[in-house]
Amino acid sequence: MNEAQGLGKLRWRCRRGVRELDVLMTRFLDESYSGLTAREKSAFSRLLEVQDPVIMDWVFGRGSCADKDLQGIVLKLTNLAN
Repeated sequence: MNEAQGLGKLRWRCRRGVRELDVLMTRFLDESYSGLTAREKSAFSRLLEVQDPVIMDWVFGRGSCADKDLQGIVLKLTNLAN
């Protein structure tokens, strides 16, 4: 799979049931993804497997993630949201 195909699949996975999260994830992909390390890119991909309400809680400070790599991506999303 080439890079464009990979980004296309990630863009599709950024489509969420919650509009605010959909916009935030897509914006992150467009503005920040290319600057991530391989480990951070992997964490972002894993984050997309998490249910929307859980991600919303993490991003908006109503809970925290025990996985340090995921938490790093959540912090980047939180900073982008502010």
